[in-house]
Amino acid sequence: MSASQTEHGSTVWPLLIMALGAFVLGLTEFSSMSMLPLIADSYSVTPSQAGNVISGYAIGVVIGAPLFMLLTNKTNRRTSLIIFAAMMCVGNGLSAIASTLSELVIYRILSGLPHGAYFGTALLIAASMAPKGKRASYMSKVFAGLTIATIVGVPLATLVGQSMSWRVCMAIVAVLAMMTLVLIYWLVPSCPVKEPSRLREEFSVLKNKLVWSISGIIFVGFGGVFCIYTYLADTIINVTQTPVVTISIAMMMFGVGTTIGNLVISKLADNSPISTTGIALLCSVGISVMYVFAASNIWWLYITVFLLGASVGLAAVIQSMLLDVSPKGHAMIGALVQCAFNTANAIGPMVGGAMLASGANFNEIGYASAMLFLGGFGMWVLSYLQMRTRSMQPALS
Repeated sequence: MSASQTEHGSTVWPLLIMALGAFVLGLTEFSSMSMLPLIADSYSVTPSQAGNVISGYAIGVVIGAPLFMLLTNKTNRRTSLIIFAAMMCVGNGLSAIASTLSELVIYRILSGLPHGAYFGTALLIAASMAPKGKRASYMSKVFAGLTIATIVGVPLATLVGQSMSWRVCMAIVAVLAMMTLVLIYWLVPSCPVKEPSRLREEFSVLKNKLVWSISGIIFVGFGGVFCIYTYLADTIINVTQTPVVTISIAMMMFGVGTTIGNLVISKLADNSPISTTGIALLCSVGISVMYVFAASNIWWLYITVFLLGASVGLAAVIQSMLLDVSPKGHAMIGALVQCAFNTANAIGPMVGGAMLASGANFNEIGYASAMLFLGGFGMWVLSYLQMRTRSMQPALS
């Protein structure tokens, strides 16, 4: 066996187990969206009120990502992952027994606290394992756990929720989190932080305007994904008016699109991250508008949701870009990406919910989604101009 084959084999299990943790996080985040109608019925509230469950989780991520990434900055990264998996288990277990909507929102905030820190830590480990020129691809392997969750986990969770209870789904997620904890302890090797950065270095990242503009692509643009995805089940029930089983199929199509998009976009981005990101954002604007008209036909809706899922593949690419433009403060970068991603997760449902409250139909939130993606493209343009000014374009395009 060659040296490269040996090195590749030594990374398979750690990447696989970290991807399992990402699978649990994906199931935690996205299954709640698909079960919003069930949660709303359980507590006798409106869909927009139930959307607070999604926003609560996102708030937890925004708070927890920078806090725990900085607190564990000098901690062995495997130990950090174990701590975060334990928090995932507790948060989802409590969510399964929430007696009121307000209580559930609080527990979803707790569930979200370890999300960004887990992803940030796991992606940093993956990046450190990657050979030169393969960082985006290695990071996408961890991110693939989330995409697989959208293909397999969320549709199954939706079916379980419809036939049993959404509480059962959250209890299952808690058990999977505990399994992840054990497997991390057994199969992920110790990963000490070789050169812990100082807090001053970590926070210095926030002075970099380019970091903020690239992060802004996620802050604004990715709100377009969640604006549609959060109310997809309601769209199928109220606009498409097909059997409830089609909700699970639509969720699966989103997951397939996410997985394929993650693989294809990361491969393209190994050579041209900035160009790939700009083109993908413009395509997403068109997909969002397409959603408004596709919602009346389930087959067109499947295609649209598939394409929307593909846009999620940009997440790992954008983090790789941030690591390129900021040689120091990678813990803060990881936290910032997760804050951005989940701020978008809060903004999307809020914008969609505001449109619904004003009298819009569920499919018409596609217009709001398009505006959010267009805002993300505006942040891309700003980033591109800064890169040209700093003579960084040849290294990134």
